[in-house]
Amino acid sequence: MNAPSRLLLLLLFGAIASTPVAAQTAAPAAKAAPAAKAASASASDSTKIASVNGVAIPKSRVDTIIKERAAQGMPDNEDMRNAIRDELITRELIVQEATRRGMTKSADVQNQIDMMQKNVIINAYVQDFAKNHPITEETVKAEYEKAKAQAGGKEYKARHILVEKDTEAKEIIVKLKKGEKFEELAKVSKDPGSKDRGGDLDWNTPASYVKPFSDALVKLEKGKYTEVPVQTQFGFHIIQLDDMRDVKFPSMDEVKAGLQQRLQQQQLQKAVSDLRAKAKIE
Repeated sequence: MNAPSRLLLLLLFGAIASTPVAAQTAAPAAKAAPAAKAASASASDSTKIASVNGVAIPKSRVDTIIKERAAQGMPDNEDMRNAIRDELITRELIVQEATRRGMTKSADVQNQIDMMQKNVIINAYVQDFAKNHPITEETVKAEYEKAKAQAGGKEYKARHILVEKDTEAKEIIVKLKKGEKFEELAKVSKDPGSKDRGGDLDWNTPASYVKPFSDALVKLEKGKYTEVPVQTQFGFHIIQLDDMRDVKFPSMDEVKAGLQQRLQQQQLQKAVSDLRAKAKIE
């Protein structure tokens, strides 16, 4: 059985919250509680799209679904609204029957409802935060230029062998000088991502590596390897430069949306960190 959708749980929460205690007993669904009838009676025809056993389904629910689906490129027309109305009626029937059977009293169901309610509130907070903290064009441009500068003008196709001890690295360098193949020696590397590919790291800019590694890499001539082990926090490296080329950095238009999203996430993370710092968490 598939997990219930976010909207289904939201509707479920709304239905349970508006259903009186009397309706949660084993009484037949057809006998709607007085409170539910009163709530239904107070809703005008212009604010509801249907009534199921005396429980009104508000038009706002259709509008919410239409808004979500329109964001996905789906049309807002009479056929769509009729289909949504039918879907909401079906859901309301299921909710009422589940309530009649006492399923809403389950601790697991209540926990899911509580989590879904919090998700809705969190989404509202995130949307409000983004609205009130827009990322300016100047900020995006500055981030773009920063990334472009960090990338540098060249990218390098390198390979490496990573070992734990300086003595191990020196022994490998001796073997390289005797004519042994770098690709074969790379099989002893501690780097599981490259050892089976002859130590190949593919094309990357220097900024992709930790500083001691990148500093050594950019000093190499094409086809040469480091004759002194390069130490980083990962261990000792022997680095070989296979090739280099000019960086083809993407245009501002190509990465603008991604930069805006990343900057918004950074702002939100800072806001949440501030909330955490001020909170009393035990």
